[in-house]
Amino acid sequence: MKPIVAIVGRPNVGKSTLFNKITGKRISIVEDVPGVTRDRIYFDANWNGRDMLLVDTGGIEPKTGDTILKHMRMQAQIAIDTADVIIFMCDIRAGLTADDMDIATLLLRSRKPVIPCVNKIDKVGNPPPEFYEFYAMGFAEDPIPLSSLHGTGSGDLLDRVVSYFPAEERSSEEEGHAIQVAVIGKPNAGKSSLINHILGEDRLIVSDIAGTTRDAIDSRVENKYGLYNFIDTAGIRRQSKVDDKIERYSVMRAKLAIERSEVCILMIDASVGITEQDEHIAGLAHEAGKAMLICVNKWDLIEKDNSSVKQFTDKIRTSLSYMPYASLMFISAKTGQRVDRIFETVNQIYSEANKRITTGVLNDLLSDCTAKVQPPSDKGRRLKIYYMTQNSVAPPTFVIFCNDAGLFHFSYQRYIENQLREVFGFEGTPIKLIIRERGEKPVD
Repeated sequence: MKPIVAIVGRPNVGKSTLFNKITGKRISIVEDVPGVTRDRIYFDANWNGRDMLLVDTGGIEPKTGDTILKHMRMQAQIAIDTADVIIFMCDIRAGLTADDMDIATLLLRSRKPVIPCVNKIDKVGNPPPEFYEFYAMGFAEDPIPLSSLHGTGSGDLLDRVVSYFPAEERSSEEEGHAIQVAVIGKPNAGKSSLINHILGEDRLIVSDIAGTTRDAIDSRVENKYGLYNFIDTAGIRRQSKVDDKIERYSVMRAKLAIERSEVCILMIDASVGITEQDEHIAGLAHEAGKAMLICVNKWDLIEKDNSSVKQFTDKIRTSLSYMPYASLMFISAKTGQRVDRIFETVNQIYSEANKRITTGVLNDLLSDCTAKVQPPSDKGRRLKIYYMTQNSVAPPTFVIFCNDAGLFHFSYQRYIENQLREVFGFEGTPIKLIIRERGEKPVD
């Protein structure tokens, strides 16, 4: 295991800015509003050849009655409990506050290595006189002056962090590939509940308040089925409803999570039914060419009879008629009903999305297709199909060469696709057909 380094502190002291600076990526949402980061956010980082798992946490409010802030405090506590080294960040502009002292007491009790740092010191050189009051927190380590925005002091901080790592990194075999799984859906559909059940812990904040998850959060899972990285995403709202800057970032992150995933799980709330918004979100994954599993969640809340599953399935298939390939499952993230089956289905559709068919076998199928159903013609000119080859996977992409791409009607492309699915499966994944006229350059 890589050493785990947690960044903790009060809200809005600059933890996410430091997290983004160290990782070199804009992973955590940064906004000058307390409480933007709510869950723990993990990302791999490296300093001078030493690997670590960096954890950004929501701000700790030691005394609060706010439900979300209580959850944030709990998440930060879990990060502290699991960390090997803790970076405790304070803010020079606010000075040493009573909350800083309370958090310092909490960290001292943890008996973990704690590195205090004082942020927003933008001038290089001697720190201002206010800096020295932070020595009163009682840590063995001297506080480090820092500007997470400009990066000054971050090198000294990371040198101090890695000094607590084992003298020699443990050698380990290279980890197998983790399937990247994005859990998507509209707000409050049960995305975080599903991942919490899979993890067996309250890794993500779960609340009935729609929009609780704002960042895309990675959770690594290894079990008897394989290795997975689950990406929980902020619920995607209608664009017209996205009226604040932070939420716009969240929608952008959700779309990026879809882009970097290999399999998408679309969560649909059974108590609401499939909505226009669900169709829009499914369309994002379809356009991105991702393998898709549709999970109808909260199935335990539905009064059912013998035809309930069929009726709901028919509604989904009608609404999502452009993606008949998607696998479908009825679950309850709250009770765990059928949740274990998700892993087997994810494995299956990942395998289907990465399936390769040899050119010879494809052209045998193509000959059968054209013999069964004649290619279309227009004004006496008939479509001639020369050959087909597969040029990529995820999604399976096939290039078909013909005499006239204009004659290759959409309906005949659909016929070819249906034949590919009938013979080779490709369950759960879209298929892409690229039509080329003979003499055109191959696809990149």
